[in-house]
Amino acid sequence: QVQLVESGGGSVQAGGSLRLSCTASGSIFSINVMGWYRQTPGKQRELVAAISSGGSTSYVDSVKGRFTISRDNTKNTVYLQMNSLNAEDTAVYYCAALQTSGRSYWGQGTQVTVSS
Repeated sequence: QVQLVESGGGSVQAGGSLRLSCTASGSIFSINVMGWYRQTPGKQRELVAAISSGGSTSYVDSVKGRFTISRDNTKNTVYLQMNSLNAEDTAVYYCAALQTSGRSYWGQGTQVTVSS
C-alpha cells in the first residue's frame, strides 16, 4: 500500500506561480513512476507531468516550459513547480504513484484556481 498526501494548491492570479507537493508513505520502494494529473468538471483526468525513479520526466504539451516536476527521494516527495499560470490551468490536481507491479495509487486532490 502507498499513501499520498498533497499540499500547495490555492488561488493565484494569471502569470503567478504555485508549487504542489506530494509526499508518499508506505511501500514506497516499489514506486516506479510518480506523476501529477489534473481534472476539470466534465473532462477526463489529464496527465500533466511524470517522473520516473531514474529521474526521466515528461510533460503534456500545454505545460512544457512552464511546469517542472522534480522529486526528493530523501523526503519521498514529488513537486510540481507551476509558473506562468493561466486560467486554463485551473483544475483539481492529483498526485499519482505507479508501482512496478502496475498498481496505481492516488492522492486526495488539491484545487488550483487561476484568475485572470
